Amino acid sequence: MIVVGPTAVGKSGLAMALAHQWPAAILSADSRQVYREFDIGTAKPSLQDRQQVPHYFVDVCDPTETLTVAGYQQQAQGVIAQMHQRGDRLPLLVGGTGLYVDAIAKGLKIPRVPPDLGLRSQLTNLGQSHCHALLHQVDPVASDRIHPNDSVRTLRALEVYYVTGQTISSQQGEDPPSYPVLYIGLSCEPDVLRSRIVTRTRQMVAAGLVDEVAWLIEKYGSALPLLKTLGYAELQQHLAGDISLDAAIEQIVQHTCQFAKRQRTWFRKDPRIEWFAADGPALKEQVLQRVDQFVQSTAASGL
Repeated sequence: MIVVGPTAVGKSGLAMALAHQWPAAILSADSRQVYREFDIGTAKPSLQDRQQVPHYFVDVCDPTETLTVAGYQQQAQGVIAQMHQRGDRLPLLVGGTGLYVDAIAKGLKIPRVPPDLGLRSQLTNLGQSHCHALLHQVDPVASDRIHPNDSVRTLRALEVYYVTGQTISSQQGEDPPSYPVLYIGLSCEPDVLRSRIVTRTRQMVAAGLVDEVAWLIEKYGSALPLLKTLGYAELQQHLAGDISLDAAIEQIVQHTCQFAKRQRTWFRKDPRIEWFAADGPALKEQVLQRVDQFVQSTAASGL
C-alpha cells in the first residue's frame, strides 16, 4: 500500500493511523529522511512513532554518502519481499519523493551505474549546452526528453552511456510488481496547504532548526550538497548574515509551496491513485474503510 501527496499534507499522521489499525511497517519514500543528522528540517517521524511502528529508510546513510534511486529500489524491494514471505506486516510505502515511489510502484528499470565523480567533473567543465549537444549525438531519444537546462539528468544520461556503452533510453522501462497495490493520495486546496506549510515551518524553527543547520555546517562545511536543499539553504543564508530569520522563514514557505506544486503535478499523472481530502472531517474513517476492503479482497484472492 502507498500513501502519497505533497509535503505537509498529513501523510505521516495517516500512515501511523493505518499502522495502528493493521500490523504494518512504514517504508519512508523521502529522499532526505534516509540521511542521519538531518532531522528537524526533513520532518522525520519522531522516535516515539518509530518505537511504536517499525520504520525503514530513516537514518540509513551518513550525509556524506549517496543513496541512489537504484540502491533505494533494491533495498526496498528486498524489505517488501521479506514482509510478504513472513506475512506478519503490511508494507506501507509513505512519502512525497516521486522517483522513490515510482521505483517501487512501477518497478522502474534503473541502470545500475554508480556516480562517477571524475567523469561528471570532466563533463561539467564542458558546460551544459555542450553536454546536451553531446547527448543529442549519442542518445537523441533521451535528449528530446531532457530539457536543455537540466544539467542533472543530462550528466546522468551521459554518465550511463560512457560507462556502459549503451544509451540510458535503451536501459529504461518498467517492470511492475506482481502483487496488488493500493494507492492512496492526500490532497487539499493550495491556500489550506500553504497554511499547513507556514505552521510546520515555524514549528521546525521553534524546535531548533537554526541550531541544527549551524551544527551541520560546523561539522560538514557549508558546501555539503544536503545543506543546499529546502529549508537548510535558506537558513544557511541567514546564518551567513545575508538575510534575517523572518526573511529566511518566508523563503522556506515560498519554496516549499513551489515544491508542493511540483509534487502535486507529478502524482496527478498517475490514474491509479485514489484521492482523499486531507482536511475532510472523516478522512481516517474513509481511508480505513478503503484499506479494509483492499486487505479483504487481497486475502480472498490469495495474493
